Amino acid sequence: MGVSIKDIAKAAGVSHSTVSRALADSPLVAEETKRRVRRLAEEMGYSPSAIARGLVTKHTYTIGLVVTTIADPFVSEVVGGIEETALDNGYSVILCDSNAEPQREITAVRTLREKRVDGIIVTASRVGNLYLPLLEEVKVPIVLINNQRGGRYVYSVATDNVHGGEMATDHLLELGHRRIGYITGPERASSSLDRLEGYQRSLQAHHIEFTDSLISSGNGCPDGGERGMRQLLALSSPPTAVFCYNDMTAIGAMSEAKRMGLRVPQDISVVGFDDIAFAAYVDPPLTTVEQRKYEMGQMAMGMLLDILAGADAVSDITLQGRLVVRGSSGRPG
Repeated sequence: MGVSIKDIAKAAGVSHSTVSRALADSPLVAEETKRRVRRLAEEMGYSPSAIARGLVTKHTYTIGLVVTTIADPFVSEVVGGIEETALDNGYSVILCDSNAEPQREITAVRTLREKRVDGIIVTASRVGNLYLPLLEEVKVPIVLINNQRGGRYVYSVATDNVHGGEMATDHLLELGHRRIGYITGPERASSSLDRLEGYQRSLQAHHIEFTDSLISSGNGCPDGGERGMRQLLALSSPPTAVFCYNDMTAIGAMSEAKRMGLRVPQDISVVGFDDIAFAAYVDPPLTTVEQRKYEMGQMAMGMLLDILAGADAVSDITLQGRLVVRGSSGRPG
């Protein structure tokens, strides 16, 4: 009987999923651990069973994954859900970084097809519906997570961003705020536009007039949050609260508010979106709208597995977010 992944895991003193990730060159495993696992696998004579299965089934048991950037904490949690589900079902994952560039995203998908992956998952796609004609070209199923280009794609998993924007704004209005700013995400990103729509719906439901000057441009990163907060605080009548496109934006916005001598939330409240891992550990802890990131990854991979198995796969899944109230939001001073 041959050496199994569990045998290597026992020898290495790690879990079998860590061994699978290490052998698949996952970015979630430390380089030192990867080297140790590979050395043990070689010494113990391990041979991946997927090679033998592929010769029979014509499948590679490999999934291609295209992300905007693995440095984004939101993306890394989604990847965790994809990888765990893939490994549990005998698949490995090849990761590509598109750097949020549409052409690079398309090139990554074509490259993955050349590597004979069985299917592809794309997070925060900048291409979106352009994948429809590409399906015939690449001839493998593609699942999108949080499509940024709008429109309905054949297979997708997403958060209800409009509802999330409403929840965040409702929370601030219920605290007594009446001048609420919104710092946007990347230009033309549908998730940012949807969160803005939720913000506007909430204002309308509370009979608060929408004001263009309270919308400032961000980019989804802390520096965009800093710039957006500076713009809002420079108004003759600045907001008492700011809803941010995502947590990274909110962290930058809070930093800029403090730099300008304001206290959060005593002088200005800040709400984010995503609930990334360290949102609870910034000062003050960030109020945010939680996206079910790990579950989104699991669902996208499960959808892909159903397609590959020839089962009737659900084509479009929308998940509801959840408001997580922490210390960055309070009543206006």
